[in-house]
Amino acid sequence: MSVTHLDYRVLGGLQEVMEAEYPILLDTFLKDSEQRLVQLHHALAAQASGLPALGMAAHSLKGSSGNMGATRLAELCQQLEERAQCNELTGVDELLRKIDVEFITVRRLFSVERQRFIGQG
Repeated sequence: MSVTHLDYRVLGGLQEVMEAEYPILLDTFLKDSEQRLVQLHHALAAQASGLPALGMAAHSLKGSSGNMGATRLAELCQQLEERAQCNELTGVDELLRKIDVEFITVRRLFSVERQRFIGQG
């Protein structure tokens, strides 16, 4: 199941580079992503005036998710970014709900990953 959500090759590379700081990286990503999700919701609530902000927030979360191996989350954010750029709001509420649900899954999987890493030490 988790293979569709996370690219463990990316996480393995990050673990090699970060070494003991790896759990901090996971925690930082989650905290930062929670703030970006709030930005997404605020931008959507602002509707027309928030479309550039919605696109920028989606772009930012897409990039950090991709860098952290959260492939499905990055894909959903890319879809949201594209819709914001095209001023296409149809289905955006549902897409943002999917992003929220995927983030919950990623947070759970990162918690497991964090515990696995700590258990190795």
